[in-house]
Amino acid sequence: MTNVVTFARALADATRWRIVKMAMTEAVCVCELADVLGMPQSTVSSHVQIIRKAEILESEKCEKWTYFRVMPAVSKLLVAMEEAFPEMDEQCEADAKKLKERLSQRVDSCCPGPKRLATRKNSRSRKTMCS
Repeated sequence: MTNVVTFARALADATRWRIVKMAMTEAVCVCELADVLGMPQSTVSSHVQIIRKAEILESEKCEKWTYFRVMPAVSKLLVAMEEAFPEMDEQCEADAKKLKERLSQRVDSCCPGPKRLATRKNSRSRKTMCS
């Protein structure tokens, strides 16, 4: 894991926390995150890169898309943080509903879906194949 300061800085932004929360249960791409967050893909991508550099997210390249999911090594710590700091629960619940709706459209959207990250234990993502 990266050092504690880099880790804390990566989570010290409400948008990045929302991204991490969504990536805890699903492998998601930037376009899906952008749709849920209502932000430009370039902004979301910048946030994702900060989180990746802190070694919180793992990634999988599938065709021209990259999917992100929280690394198993940090999941327990993030769950503990979530329980200790529940102030964003309402926003994150709304994000989870939007994400579920967005992922239900994955088959008909531009995103083919991940392969490796979707098949990881405890994944609720649809299992799809990458070319």
